[in-house]
Amino acid sequence: MKKLNTIIDYELDINVCGITDDYKYIKDGYIFVATKGYYVDHFKYINKAIDNGCVFLVVDREIEIDFPHIIVDNINDYYYFLCKKYYEIDLDNYNFYGITGTDGKTTTATIVSKLIDSCAYMGTNGLIIGSEEYPLSNTTPCISELYDSLNKINKNKIKNVSMEVSSEALLHDRVKDFRFKVVGITNITGDHLTVHKSFSNYLNCKLKIIDLVDDDGVVFLNGDDNTLKKIQKNNKCYTYGFSQECDYYIKELIKKDDLLLIILVDRINNRNIKILSPFFEKFNIYNIVLAFLIARKAGINEDVIIEKIKKLNKVKGRCEELNFGQKFKIVLDYAHTIYAVKSILDVYKNDNLIVVTGAAGGRDKDKRPIIGQLVIDNSKVAIFTMDDPRYENVNDIIDQMVGSNKNYIRIVNRKNAIEFALSIASDDSTVLIIGKGRDNYMAIDNKKVPYSDYDVIKNFFI
Repeated sequence: MKKLNTIIDYELDINVCGITDDYKYIKDGYIFVATKGYYVDHFKYINKAIDNGCVFLVVDREIEIDFPHIIVDNINDYYYFLCKKYYEIDLDNYNFYGITGTDGKTTTATIVSKLIDSCAYMGTNGLIIGSEEYPLSNTTPCISELYDSLNKINKNKIKNVSMEVSSEALLHDRVKDFRFKVVGITNITGDHLTVHKSFSNYLNCKLKIIDLVDDDGVVFLNGDDNTLKKIQKNNKCYTYGFSQECDYYIKELIKKDDLLLIILVDRINNRNIKILSPFFEKFNIYNIVLAFLIARKAGINEDVIIEKIKKLNKVKGRCEELNFGQKFKIVLDYAHTIYAVKSILDVYKNDNLIVVTGAAGGRDKDKRPIIGQLVIDNSKVAIFTMDDPRYENVNDIIDQMVGSNKNYIRIVNRKNAIEFALSIASDDSTVLIIGKGRDNYMAIDNKKVPYSDYDVIKNFFI
């Protein structure tokens, strides 16, 4: 809490408890900054912000009501300035490790946070500082939430931050003042094109992160990714992957009981590195290798990293196998891109597979029939349901996913769909539930209604 007149040049001696540009998060004592985004002009919600308890307005045009406010020229830039000042954040005090890409961000960023000593995680699974977990509204949260998170990290005397950096965060310049010690780019395939309008725009947004790397920092690129192969690299960039052309190439995979031995060739230093991984999936091998390289560049002892990797647990909501005493297998996964869905299906397609899936409303429609066909072709039972429909009709979304196919089941209510899948599973079945992972909400219209796939599954067995 701070006095208003200590952070804004305005003679008003009142307490300020927080800052936001979203009226829905306003509490008593908040400053409301009426930013103008790509889709929403928050100026329209001034009255709702006041009704919710805001005590001061920052606007970029005249208002018609008598309420304490200031008018600024560039409101988005002022929003950054105000958050930094309120939370007293000096970005130079942190070591940022950024992971971007279409797939694999959450797993890689989570593993990095476990490999680097005293490292916070920020991303799709929230803000994690030690044993404390805080929900976040986005993969890379809005400016005020981002700086509030950094404030929490600072209060815990932590300097290292492993964070997912989304394409929308780069588009909206949420991390424009950050300088990353290390950046990892997992892959770049078509996604979020509803937002970016074209693949070229999406790619350029992702690559903006390279310009945010410290002078002595590095970028690790997936050298097997067709898009990343084509980009113009600089002397900070190194590649990893199964191709022998990569700077760090995965030469061999050997099963060792419950672990997978990864032979990684370090072509920079002309030597082999042996990593024992508890994850066997190809997409997770990429994640493990990238996390290893980031942690090593962060200065962590290589033997320590390898020992920590050996003891890793699966990341929540990412290829997460759940055990509630049932005889069949249950897998919860966040897969919602074509690449991610194909990858997870490749792992389990030979099982007696029951899949529950959907597609988010207000997002890329072109991928819906492709994902739908993948699921139908690679499962014994394909169940289509809702997945954050937002303003779209769920049945319309399902129609686009299934096309002219007949061999599927439609259950609009996701809770009912999951319960049905669990009820028909036999001892040799795998029930694969994809799309939401460990999300704790369902986006319906403009609301986030409390909901959790994990809770539905857990409650089924109670």
